[in-house]
Amino acid sequence: MNLQAVRSIYVFEMARAGRTLLQSLISPVISTSLYFVVFGAAIGSRIQEVEGVSYGAFIVPGLIMLMLLTQSVSNASFGIFFPKFTGTIYEVLSAPISYFEIVLGYVGAAASKSAILGLVILGTANFFVDLHIQHPFMMMLFLLLTALTFSLLGFIIGIWADSFEKLQLVPLLIITPLTFLGGSFYSIDMLPPLWQAVTLANPVVYLVSGFRWSFYGISDVSVVASLVMIGVFLAVSLAVISWIFRTGYRLRP
Repeated sequence: MNLQAVRSIYVFEMARAGRTLLQSLISPVISTSLYFVVFGAAIGSRIQEVEGVSYGAFIVPGLIMLMLLTQSVSNASFGIFFPKFTGTIYEVLSAPISYFEIVLGYVGAAASKSAILGLVILGTANFFVDLHIQHPFMMMLFLLLTALTFSLLGFIIGIWADSFEKLQLVPLLIITPLTFLGGSFYSIDMLPPLWQAVTLANPVVYLVSGFRWSFYGISDVSVVASLVMIGVFLAVSLAVISWIFRTGYRLRP
């Protein structure tokens, strides 16, 4: 493996995040703080507890997952789309570096940025509520696997997109709505039976539920189902990326 090439891509992408610190870090933290103010103050005054957990603390895993999913997709998609847009992607493809190493560099950087952001938001949440993480190892596992999986999805979107409008299409119209409707701010047990069944068709439910379990030991679905869903996402994303490089889809001029 050409570790120097992987390191070059990784370092360049991480440095780009440093140059856009306002957009990469500060903006998501401010957005999260506003969620706490709006949901914690407006709804928290009406819903004191959910399954024995204060409402402010209950929404923390959902908020982290919301930012984690959207930022993982956005970071990875822009990271590979911009070289396509400028034409420098062909220099990367013609370099003595394998497709695996290209993915490792871009996706590794995107996943690292998202994981760091998730931990920063977790630290920010401590200013608003008292947090007690029952299963810290599982929390980190869910955090890293989710960041990696959705960074792979973002990489696919970056290859597929041929304009900046398409680049934002999936995060805005699919990922964000699914996260809001996936139990980020409520337990699906609070829904009528029909809508509970409908909500279980939303794959994000399993991610949010498993992540919340690592905090408080409560979940809407089993932890095993959550891990299986992440595994399915990961396997499908890897299969699609393998197909992209094997066929040259959207990579050839």
